[in-house]
Amino acid sequence: MIRTDRIVIVGAGLGALYAALELAPRPVLMISPEALGDGASSAWAQGGVAAAMAASDSPEAHATDTVKAGAGTVDAEVAAMVTRVARDHILDLTSLGTPFDRDDKGGYVMSREAAHSAARVVRVQGDQAGKQIMETLIAALRDTPSVQVIEGALATRLESEGDRVTGVWITSAHTPSGEVLIEAPAVLLAGGGSGGLYAHTTNPPRIRGQVIGMAARAGALMADPEFVQFHPTGFDIGEDPAPLATEALRGEGAVLINKAGERFMLNVHPDAELAPRDIVARAIFAETQAGNRPMLDTCAALGARVLTMFPSVAETCARAGIDPVADPIPVAVAAHYHMGGIAANQAGRTSLGGLWVCGEASSTGLHGANRLASNGLLEALVYARNAAGDIAGTLPLTEAAPVTIRFPDGGSTPDPDAVADLRQTMTTHVGVRRTATGLKTALATIARLEADHAHDPSFLNMTSTATLIAAAALAREESRGGHWRDDFPNANPDLAHRTLIHLPDALAIRAAAAKDTA
Repeated sequence: MIRTDRIVIVGAGLGALYAALELAPRPVLMISPEALGDGASSAWAQGGVAAAMAASDSPEAHATDTVKAGAGTVDAEVAAMVTRVARDHILDLTSLGTPFDRDDKGGYVMSREAAHSAARVVRVQGDQAGKQIMETLIAALRDTPSVQVIEGALATRLESEGDRVTGVWITSAHTPSGEVLIEAPAVLLAGGGSGGLYAHTTNPPRIRGQVIGMAARAGALMADPEFVQFHPTGFDIGEDPAPLATEALRGEGAVLINKAGERFMLNVHPDAELAPRDIVARAIFAETQAGNRPMLDTCAALGARVLTMFPSVAETCARAGIDPVADPIPVAVAAHYHMGGIAANQAGRTSLGGLWVCGEASSTGLHGANRLASNGLLEALVYARNAAGDIAGTLPLTEAAPVTIRFPDGGSTPDPDAVADLRQTMTTHVGVRRTATGLKTALATIARLEADHAHDPSFLNMTSTATLIAAAALAREESRGGHWRDDFPNANPDLAHRTLIHLPDALAIRAAAAKDTA
């Protein structure tokens, strides 16, 4: 056991980095599975950060769009708070050196994305926002002596006394090892979402719901776990994870066609390619299921400009032997963002004392049933600052010596076959279209996998999150936002509220489902 006065931050994405900088000069210990900048969903974010920067726009309009996209379950107070401070965060990131795209007069170049009523997404080099913001924050972090980063370490479980978290257990992220307990005065979870629980995902390989599951197993309240956002346009080129064909391409006029050259979105929604993500995702999924090979055509809208405006897309196309100037890009639906997660108030506090959360692992009420495009990075920034301020207000300013970790021998890593089975189960039965039969089948499979690998805390974190998603999806007998039930295709006005659930509640639903499938 190691006892430290440092504030422990689990994760190394945008929320974690921003919170560590906000906490300075308070001593921080960051737990990062990979080298800084590697393996974080934030670095892969292509769209940008949503903020009402233009004189013709307003935070109120941004909030209205957020509430509308969230399909009836957004916390309006949270939406108002987040959109009100969005501009401040863009200006702060700019002052740190983030090279946001600017026009000839020095103004921010704004893009319009799905379900926004205005162009309000601030970008960097077209599709490089996440990468460039991360690089800016990492550079600032390197110059912040109060922050210590332990790379190559993976958090596996939380230590608690009663309803208060007192520390976190970690193990080696790359080789089997025993666990080490770090006791700390505060723990901030900023370790990403759960997209990697699905076989088709845009998330980095290690983002598989572990942080959410760890908090659930410690007794934290969860919110909205059934609401998973599937990105409509993951590259369908056989790569895992699936590279992302950013929504900004459609914002620039790219269209969705099938193998017959038909623009199928025209008959689906008045906004066609810029309809809310869940609608576009289901339409693309239907084309895939029908064998119609959906594709994103950038040729007429962008031509050769796609190569310079969207370098990540161009690089992926080159790798796959696709010429986006002349040929459409094959796309498929992929798990992208988890609206649900660990329930947090506006200060980033969870239901457990000593535990805060920010970023995709959290559920703040901002996203509701269907996240508005490019609100993800914004939420991470806002709640990282809020949580850091709240933590700082509860702890005295102290000094702390660096922490030295030596992992004991032993331990294990998750069985790759079990992980693959879990991921395929989630894609098949808990994906973009769901039914009671499929969800019960998924829960029975998750229970079997969990029983067979009960010795592995990292895998138990995955199965705990998977259980929460599937159980809450089974309980919500309607279709709303990112949650679609073929057997309940309409929204139920009586269910226009958030889901609040503890892991034992989800396990009870799982046990009942197992009886039905026995």
